[in-house]
Amino acid sequence: MPVEQQPAAFSIRSYYVAMSSTERYSRSERAALCNLLTEVGPDAPTRCEGWTTRDLAAHLVIRESRPDAGIGLVIPAFASWTRKVQDQASTKNWPDLISEVRHGPPKWSPAAIPAVDEAMNTIEYFVHHEDVRRARPEWGVRQLDADFTADLWSRLPTFAKLLTRSSPVGIVVCPTDGPAANTDLRLRDGKSSVRLSGPVGELVLALFGRATRGVDMMGSEQDIAAFIAYPR
Repeated sequence: MPVEQQPAAFSIRSYYVAMSSTERYSRSERAALCNLLTEVGPDAPTRCEGWTTRDLAAHLVIRESRPDAGIGLVIPAFASWTRKVQDQASTKNWPDLISEVRHGPPKWSPAAIPAVDEAMNTIEYFVHHEDVRRARPEWGVRQLDADFTADLWSRLPTFAKLLTRSSPVGIVVCPTDGPAANTDLRLRDGKSSVRLSGPVGELVLALFGRATRGVDMMGSEQDIAAFIAYPR
């Protein structure tokens, strides 16, 4: 099977189709997450290791409204400052904290621009919505509609550059649905590689280091273990 360097979904037409539809998904995932946070309360577990729902909500608030703290999410030297700001945010009244997440970034934030919101938040809110859903005793894999699947796939290579930067092994993904179904895409080179095959949504979650259902991993036991364990 050929390995492509860019997903088949990339074209001028598909780009603008995605741009016209993605805002709906970034907003709908945000709204669904906020509704679920309201339902489960501030002390519920999540699939973000060590975080309760309160921690997750505080993370989302500072990510969009505190650029001084957000830098610690990507530069380890600033991580302690980020934790301090997040801890402060987490002390807010729970309904108020959810309201801030639901309202979104302040008007002065670049993330308030629809195109930036789409780029930043479609995958982010999908993953964190699943973090809360999948921490509950009974959960199932959502059946994503075709447009949402296509949009997640179109954004995956950009996110993968950040997500896979610490991977000790090469990574190839092969979606079983979406516009590039059954086509391999190499996300990271390596002396040896792991190949992940499954629905696009589950591939996204696997790359974020989340437990998934329906993803087949091919490679040596050592390489698969290294892929699962590397820090995101």
